[in-house]
Amino acid sequence: MKKKQIHNFHIPVMGLSYTIDSPIRVAQYGISSVVSIIDDEILEKMSEFYSKKFNFSYEGISKKVDDYRAKRITAYLDMMDEIVGSKFESFKEELAKNKTALNDFINMLPSTSELKEGLQTLIQNKKEDISNSIKAFVDKHLHPGDIDVNIMTKVDKDNFNKKHQLPVIHNDAHSALRGFGKSKLNSSLVLSAGMNPRLYSYLEEFEDFYPDAEGNIKKKIILKVSDFRSAIIQGNFLAKKGIWVSEYRIESGLNCGGHAFATEGLLMGPILEEFKQKKSEIIASAFPMLKTALEQKGKVVPKETLDIQISVQGGVGTAEEHDFLLSNFDVNSIGWGSPFLLVPEATSVDKETRDLLAKSKENDFYISHISPLGVPFNTVRGTSNEIINNAKHEHGKYGSSCPKKLLALSKEFGPEGICTASTKYQKVKLADLEAEKPNISEDLYQKKFNKIIEKACLCVGLVNSSYMDHDIKIKGEKQGVVVCPGPNLAYFDKEVTLLDMVKHIYGTHNVLPDERRPNVFVNELKLYVDYLNAEISNFTDELTKNQVKKWQAFKDNLLSGVSYYEEMFSKTTFFKTNLDKIKLQLKDYQSKINAIQIPQLG
Repeated sequence: MKKKQIHNFHIPVMGLSYTIDSPIRVAQYGISSVVSIIDDEILEKMSEFYSKKFNFSYEGISKKVDDYRAKRITAYLDMMDEIVGSKFESFKEELAKNKTALNDFINMLPSTSELKEGLQTLIQNKKEDISNSIKAFVDKHLHPGDIDVNIMTKVDKDNFNKKHQLPVIHNDAHSALRGFGKSKLNSSLVLSAGMNPRLYSYLEEFEDFYPDAEGNIKKKIILKVSDFRSAIIQGNFLAKKGIWVSEYRIESGLNCGGHAFATEGLLMGPILEEFKQKKSEIIASAFPMLKTALEQKGKVVPKETLDIQISVQGGVGTAEEHDFLLSNFDVNSIGWGSPFLLVPEATSVDKETRDLLAKSKENDFYISHISPLGVPFNTVRGTSNEIINNAKHEHGKYGSSCPKKLLALSKEFGPEGICTASTKYQKVKLADLEAEKPNISEDLYQKKFNKIIEKACLCVGLVNSSYMDHDIKIKGEKQGVVVCPGPNLAYFDKEVTLLDMVKHIYGTHNVLPDERRPNVFVNELKLYVDYLNAEISNFTDELTKNQVKKWQAFKDNLLSGVSYYEEMFSKTTFFKTNLDKIKLQLKDYQSKINAIQIPQLG
């Protein structure tokens, strides 16, 4: 039997560790969250930490153990599942006995919740056996939030035993998939950062990803996508292998945290509209392929056509925006990520970093090029990692020692790969640039120099905050904290309790300090306009016909998006308070887009 959704929001994955133990913190309230499972080292540290906290026996899994990466991941996920189950049972007992806890939980539920209505009815009836009635009711209707996991498909480095390359199944992402596949979890795997055919094909090896006759799937697939075409291509690819995509998670290309995979000027509103109009096309295209594949494999075929869910995340900041996305685009869940970095009960963030995020303003959040993946990366000015690197640069020292090598993906110097943030890589590249210096302008030299040295060690920087939050000793070179919030966090200015943040999402409380924050669609439009202008002005490579065509398509898509929003805002009953302001802003950005000059060949 399919579980009824308790909440219509979820907490997306953030970095390598900011949501590393979020399920342990929030799942008992029915809140689903997503854990990154690519870094087995921090998962092993978390296993040790929580084993001590909950008095579990802990037997460490050393790197000498065969398939240690996958085994560490499985062990941590199974332990989390056990802890969540235990906390959930305790929480249900507390709801039956503690009136304050019960009222707080009711206030945490959306107004449309049948669970909320049922609990309020029980309280209003004022029966003498209210405690037993509450206990019986929550036993039947309440369930914990999902412990979902994320694999960034690009982080699939080859691994070696000394100089001998291990089989593909021991690549980082493959090992992470195996770790989840062998776990006890009944939840979802979120695949992000694009298609990895080898990794997708590996899903076939695990029975938990296949549906039963009733259409139930123990381990479901969620694809994080940026447009409809990508969803169709990836969904059909997996369906041909007998794997169903249960949910497509649309994320704003720029108005989100972490890596910013900018679409070609395609904005969130038009993308969601296409999914709304064509959702049935995805099912009609993929299900026959799924059925054929299952029959060919001799596996059970569902009795009825499977459904899909649509969710969205990136830049949402008010209850009105939340409700609008749910109602206007028929989505099932909204991701609230970066604001939860200010909620100590929900995320693993050290106090210094949380204070920095709370006080930072619009100009402090920016799209950087610090990621070794070569993909734009959202961050904030003033992190301890930035301060440490700047001090090193003043002394002529560049790059990181690269202890984890998760992003050692460049094969430029050999099959084992090297990270572009490493000292080894940057030393060679700076020497090459120095040889080139007499033949290029000083301005171009400086741009190329900065491009080399700005890369940061994300593998370490994105987990240090969690180590500090749990008071776990950090070994190796001092690198500080890298944090990857979305620009929307600029409008949240203080630490917030879990209850207040959830009430903010549902519109019964407000944690925003003022009216400075622009509408989610307007803010995304601004980010895209700024991005295109920066792309053109910072371009240093040789201009090609394809590049010109790409920029023109980007500009055309932005103008098309503005036209869509003008029509959308003219029809909606939402945003009445700021509607005139929004319309003026759209006109302003339309003028700015028209004014963008696309360079031409010749």
